[in-house]
Amino acid sequence: MPNILDILLSPFMIRAIIAVVLIAFVASTAGSFTVYRGLTFLVAGVAHAALAGAALAILLDMYGIIPGFPEVLGAAIFAVITALVAGYVGRKGESEKMEVAIGVSFALTMSIAILLISMIKEYAVRAWGLIIGDILLLTEKDLLLLTVTTLVVIFTTLLFYKEFVFVSFDMEGATAYGVHAELYHYVMLLLIALSVVVVLKGVGAILVYAMIVAPAAAANQFSKNTTSVMIWSFIIALFGGIIGLIVAALYVNVAPSAIAGLIVTASYFIALIVSRK
Repeated sequence: MPNILDILLSPFMIRAIIAVVLIAFVASTAGSFTVYRGLTFLVAGVAHAALAGAALAILLDMYGIIPGFPEVLGAAIFAVITALVAGYVGRKGESEKMEVAIGVSFALTMSIAILLISMIKEYAVRAWGLIIGDILLLTEKDLLLLTVTTLVVIFTTLLFYKEFVFVSFDMEGATAYGVHAELYHYVMLLLIALSVVVVLKGVGAILVYAMIVAPAAAANQFSKNTTSVMIWSFIIALFGGIIGLIVAALYVNVAPSAIAGLIVTASYFIALIVSRK
């Protein structure tokens, strides 16, 4: 039986732990504003749009149309387009219209994703990796990209924190006070789209929703202010990710993201029950 310490200190495990910390930061920042703004469905729509973009990148690379086209770039392009389309429809704070636009975009991009994945055939395993994710297989290049993107998300959140909070809770009021609410509305959506692409590589398109939304939703049940929500979101996401890694690496041969997803979603229901009592 392999030594536990050797496994925990192995390069792939160290990269995975660093990735979990970065994902927890994304979940605590972009995830919190996603919940405040009531845009949780956007995460699912953007995740599947990113999957379609990644599948297109694989197809372009496979047929030599654009050799070496990065999957993450294709994912980011589709994710940003979807977020901007949804943002344009709901630029006046009309959440109902925005949900419809997200739903239509979700159906369109998912159809494109299935079509492209069926076309790449033997390369479909690359797309499958983006569907279920595997944080234990991240490369140094993946980790560098994840780090840079996470720093961008954190810096943008700190820079526009007050504006984001104002727009999230009262977009019309923000406009009345002279805040460029529509501009911050778009910046926030781009931030969410970028965050989805970041988390996608580690946990996959299916569980990205759980890792971004569930920690913030759980923290929102018992926290008294926005700062507290972000701190607790980070703790919940980090705890779920670390436990998922330990269980998958040492005890059960399953995807770590699945264990992490179960933990963070369970935290929401526990927080919901406790807060009601």
